[in-house]
Amino acid sequence: MTPLDFSNYIAAMDQALTTLEDRVRQVAELCQQLRAENSELRQRMARLTSENKALADKIGGARTRLQGLLDRLPE
Repeated sequence: MTPLDFSNYIAAMDQALTTLEDRVRQVAELCQQLRAENSELRQRMARLTSENKALADKIGGARTRLQGLLDRLPE
């Protein structure tokens, strides 16, 4: 291998490593963004699950009261 070939080889390797470094950085940033989004979605899901339970409880109470009114109606 001549000195010129060797310097071309090093330049190509340097470019490949730079490209790989950029890709790894992009993957790390995407991973961080997805973790943050996942955390937000988990919090939102917990909040909506709680709201859903509260609404189901309200519907159950309304159903019970309505049934009580229907039972008191004369036939």
